Amino acid sequence: MVWHSDATPEPASKEAGRANFAKPPTLRATTLSVTNFHRHGELYAEFLKARKRVFIDGKGWDLPSTEGMEFDQYDTPLSRWIVVHEFGEVLAGIRLTPSTAQCGIYSYMLRDAQRGLLSDIPATVLHYRAPVSEKIWEAARLFVSDGQPASRRSLLQKTLLLSMARSAVEVGATQVIGIVPAVFQRWMSRIGMSALPIGPKMEIDGDRTQAAMMNVRALVEGLTNDG
Repeated sequence: MVWHSDATPEPASKEAGRANFAKPPTLRATTLSVTNFHRHGELYAEFLKARKRVFIDGKGWDLPSTEGMEFDQYDTPLSRWIVVHEFGEVLAGIRLTPSTAQCGIYSYMLRDAQRGLLSDIPATVLHYRAPVSEKIWEAARLFVSDGQPASRRSLLQKTLLLSMARSAVEVGATQVIGIVPAVFQRWMSRIGMSALPIGPKMEIDGDRTQAAMMNVRALVEGLTNDG
């Protein structure tokens, strides 16, 4: 539900993330969908296993799991999964779900929380009615795996957020909604992404968080224009 990271946010520079961002060639970011699982071997299974280690084993969240993999009702063919990995090891990940999603009684996490369908997220998580638009996707289950040094975690965070933005724009999104750390503006400014608070600050599962709307199209267009 929320960003999982124990790294302290770095002070943002004026040129945060754009001209100065580079990742090593061995670090890869892959966007998975049910139509391309077969091209990536065990990557999706390893991604779900990493989620279990972070959210169930590490944070003690009460979530479904099987065969060492964490999953929930939003892991459907409607979603996309961005996985940052290196030499077969999953280092970070996030799920994107369209705000137009509908699977039984469920839509997307923030909207369902507002509708009273989720016990672990307050119904007051947003200041206004949860949006439903082809241009808005939700980011959830954001994490960076434990055991990474602070400098490495910063690189993984940047890689993940940039890949999320690009993947969202590729499926037609202009904005991404999600629950992020309450200090999110410093986090987003690292890569030049603008974001607005759209809900109150609150504590969820021990994390100080806030719902935000991220302008992914502007970021991707800026990166494209920068060459």
